[in-house]
Amino acid sequence: MEPILAFLHGLPDVALATAALSLAGSLGLWLGGLQVRGVGLGIGGVLFAGIFVGHLAGMAGIGFDHATIEFVREFGLIIFVFTIGIQVGPGFFATLQKSGLQLNLIAAAIVTLGVLITVALHFATDIPLPALVGLMSGAVTNTPGLGAATQVLKDIGADGASMALPSLGYAVAYPFGIVGILISMLLIRAVLRVNIAEEETAFEHSRKQGDAELPVMNVRVKNPNLAGLTLGEVPDLFDKGVVVSRMRKGDDLIHPVRETPIAIGDVVHLVGPAPLLHNMMLILGEQVDVALTTTKGTNLVWERIAVTEKRALGHRIRDFGLESRGVTISRVSRAGTQLPAQGGLALQFGDILTVVGTASDVAAARSLFGDQRRHLDEVQFSAVFIGIVLGILLGSIPILIPGLPAPLKLGLAGGPLVVAILLARLGDFGPFVWFMPPVANHALRELGIVLFLAAVGLKAGDQFVDTLIHGDGFMWMGYAVLITLLPLLIVGFVARMVFKVNYLSLSGVLAGSMTDPPALAFANAMSPSAAQSIGYASVYPLVMCMRILAPQILVLLLM
Repeated sequence: MEPILAFLHGLPDVALATAALSLAGSLGLWLGGLQVRGVGLGIGGVLFAGIFVGHLAGMAGIGFDHATIEFVREFGLIIFVFTIGIQVGPGFFATLQKSGLQLNLIAAAIVTLGVLITVALHFATDIPLPALVGLMSGAVTNTPGLGAATQVLKDIGADGASMALPSLGYAVAYPFGIVGILISMLLIRAVLRVNIAEEETAFEHSRKQGDAELPVMNVRVKNPNLAGLTLGEVPDLFDKGVVVSRMRKGDDLIHPVRETPIAIGDVVHLVGPAPLLHNMMLILGEQVDVALTTTKGTNLVWERIAVTEKRALGHRIRDFGLESRGVTISRVSRAGTQLPAQGGLALQFGDILTVVGTASDVAAARSLFGDQRRHLDEVQFSAVFIGIVLGILLGSIPILIPGLPAPLKLGLAGGPLVVAILLARLGDFGPFVWFMPPVANHALRELGIVLFLAAVGLKAGDQFVDTLIHGDGFMWMGYAVLITLLPLLIVGFVARMVFKVNYLSLSGVLAGSMTDPPALAFANAMSPSAAQSIGYASVYPLVMCMRILAPQILVLLLM
């Protein structure tokens, strides 16, 4: 053993730190992949592996270069939160509207109640505030919150002992945070005797009636007032969120344009939000179950075309003169969200357009938008780096708020997150395109969080065991249970009993309020319905921002 220790002590500081971080990352990912009945530590395994490696290093008298570990920790955090922002940015503002508003209010209530419980514990116990904000983040399995807590402590000049407390609290609370969300789902289901099959049926019915997706409707013209008019003369049929993608006149399936004359008995295929389709049906006639398929007996086709041509970016659909080209865009898919193909919609890189027309016209229109699928697999690193620069600058701007002892800063956690959300929403500017392929985004996000957790674990390793066994670790666990369970159960029961929220959607919201993918996987295992995933995705962006900002506000207000 002595030769091995002598060899390790002789390694350069950067080499030793890199080896320890890599070992913690490898062991942690393996540990996180272990599951018992579908439940595991997930990415949190890296933190515990880092603690283990750090503890062993402390026992062997091996120290790590502080500057190296600090840089890796902060750079990993920046990469992680920036890629999260790029991922959620395109759909962030849409989730705060219409059908997603109720779900976001529920999730925000869970976050707020957790913060209030943490504040109550601060005044009722003698737990140091840095440990409490770590407990709060661990109890809800939110790693960026831990990053925000450690960053704001550094910004206000906290000492080394205080800087280590958030990660200790996080590690103590994290295991039950994973289990607590599952317990909450099961308790609500058992106490309220939820029938999963009935919830599936109710969700599908509401989905067809709502506007979460872009449904279609075939309508036969029966209104005698429309006979002899053109489609362009029908009120609100064009440029108001409804698209006429094809039309049957007699035995012919044609591509409709504004100048197409209307006759009684014509059948039109409409695409758009359900309320608008219903209104249009009342104007035109009646909904019919008639297939207007392009697969046979017609020269019309539909294809999905990816927007990759830079000259098309930022231009509105109406700018392309598609009607004169004989094609129609029936819907636009952006970052997994379907958008009505309104004429005023500006296109972004990576948008997937559903284009209808003859084969030759669709092929001709393809050149307008690029459809170079290989470009969808490329990362615009110049845009990524300029976005990170802007995020760091924004995070460093002091925000003066009356009543706070020090200016609030978004920091290295909040700044890059906010900038990434805004840039992803913007889409492009000049030569920069803020689009990241999902695979690349996932890889960078995993790399960032692994580096961050491994660095945090290494720094906390020499104190964790002592805190757990000889300190107040088990008492901290009990308080963390309160932070985990009380908000989930209180808000969950109220949402179900008072506001009659669909249980499957509520399960997705509960998982999203904890930003916990394993909890979403558990919810998905209850039913093949899409309700859980839609609920999770609807609240994730807002919750992530709240979880990152909450620890900073608590530290600035209470320390």
